[in-house]
Amino acid sequence: MYKSTLSVKKEIALHLLFWVIWVYFTLAVVDANGIHFAEMDLFSSTWCITYVVTFYVNYLFVLPKVFHPFKWIKAIAGLVVIFLFFAALRYFLEQFLTVQLFNVQNYNPGTGILYYIYDNTFYAARPIILSSAFWLIVLLVRLLDYNKYIIEEQKNTEIKFLKAQINPHFVFNTLNNIYSMVHFQSPNALPAIEKLSSIMRFTTYEAPRNFIRLGEELNYIHAYLELEELRHYDKSFVSWETTVQSDNHEIPPYLLSPLVENALKHGSYTAEIPIIIRLSCNDQQLDFEVINRIGNQKKDKLGGIGIDNLKNRLEILYPEKHTLQTTEQEGLFSAHLVIYFQ
Repeated sequence: MYKSTLSVKKEIALHLLFWVIWVYFTLAVVDANGIHFAEMDLFSSTWCITYVVTFYVNYLFVLPKVFHPFKWIKAIAGLVVIFLFFAALRYFLEQFLTVQLFNVQNYNPGTGILYYIYDNTFYAARPIILSSAFWLIVLLVRLLDYNKYIIEEQKNTEIKFLKAQINPHFVFNTLNNIYSMVHFQSPNALPAIEKLSSIMRFTTYEAPRNFIRLGEELNYIHAYLELEELRHYDKSFVSWETTVQSDNHEIPPYLLSPLVENALKHGSYTAEIPIIIRLSCNDQQLDFEVINRIGNQKKDKLGGIGIDNLKNRLEILYPEKHTLQTTEQEGLFSAHLVIYFQ
């Protein structure tokens, strides 16, 4: 649920700061005796009251109506309304209330309406302009904050969607493998189901998290490979080369496994020419490379649901902090991923 970082309390604090600055530049006098406030006569007080009340009528009532939604005709009407409010309030305070209470008035009797409007246009401009500027700044801050929130929500939604695509794709491949084992009455069928159950626990409890430990991702890959090994008589078709200072580094789930899945799906592998998986990780970067021989009847490519999603997720999660390169040379295909932590 969206909650602005500019809370009501913070907005009130900004108003208090604004009025402290306003009082300093409007009412404070700096001379040889230091800083002191100018003496306030009756009509200075009524002017300040008119100023503050007009400021907040414009801020709290007129501007929200004008900008929801904004139309030029509404803006002009709002400007006229707030000016008339200023003039009417000032007239009530200085031409009626002060006469009733103190028998004095600000404008001389017989002052023409045109002069009164002209004079108040000048005085009304300051509270109207300042309150409008203050309101627009607060609106801009909240709009930028909300826009940032929307972008993050879109990013999280897209990542969840991509992860949701990855999981069914893996399950589909694995179930096909287990189906083959059951069909040929392989004794490896039950261990394969057990491995799949273990992997599904990872999918259920770990994959929904935004980040997991590197070690958890590696355990997932090992379980995935063990499922593949159960389908082969030769269980030495993967060669690991690892240099990991710590497997506690946090990465998004399913960040490395798509490269392994791609090699198993499109590659040809034996004990003599195994799939080579190289992994190194330190505080600065994670370096992961998978090399496999291209299958005779399968065109090895960096494609498919899992790999395409990986590319999209990398752009979202590690913008300008990753490289993903693929090369094809002498019948070998290499996918090389580097994540920069700093």
